[in-house]
Amino acid sequence: MKPDISALLLDMDGLMIDTEWMLAKFWMQAAHEAGFPMELEHVLGIRSLSAVFAKPKLQAIFGADFHYEAIRARRRELTAAYIAEHGITPKPGLHELLHFAKDAGLSLAVTTATDRERTDTYLQQIGVHELFDAFICGDMVKLGKPNPETYLTAAREVDFPPERCIALEDSPNGILSAYAAGCKPVMVPDLSEPDDSIKPMLFACVPTLADVIPILKGAN
Repeated sequence: MKPDISALLLDMDGLMIDTEWMLAKFWMQAAHEAGFPMELEHVLGIRSLSAVFAKPKLQAIFGADFHYEAIRARRRELTAAYIAEHGITPKPGLHELLHFAKDAGLSLAVTTATDRERTDTYLQQIGVHELFDAFICGDMVKLGKPNPETYLTAAREVDFPPERCIALEDSPNGILSAYAAGCKPVMVPDLSEPDDSIKPMLFACVPTLADVIPILKGAN
């Protein structure tokens, strides 16, 4: 039986906009400036992770004197400066997918660890903000990803049960959140492919957002 899909719930960084690589670059730069040898593997471990989880994770690696808030603030400063000069780029297939979904009558929600102000700014810059019916951002939930709260809240906002929602994610922490909420997780990998612990949770894994369209055509 084909699943009945009524909504798409989309992560933002690394999924809708090509920012994950710069977040990695500037996390490492900010940490190195503060004297901590953060490497890519450490950044990958905190992708989509809310601060309540990311801070103790990084302090467990680098010690209690890893000043998370100050280093994150510097990372944001570096990222903002880069975006101000170079802008941001939508991921391939984003506009095609969103317009297909709207034409098909699906509800659309943003589910991101980024705060609401920056979420609004980024999505307005790439011309898709007005397509969304709901926004669940990092500063709007108590327990962010990988806790299921983000996706449970999004499902309530679009007024459909989680099992009728496809959750689009590029990171393992996002997949964990969506799966725990009861959504149908679809991974569009960015900086890393799903490992053996993530693969059993996936409804599908596709190379681009445009490749989600055939899934939707087959679902309804």
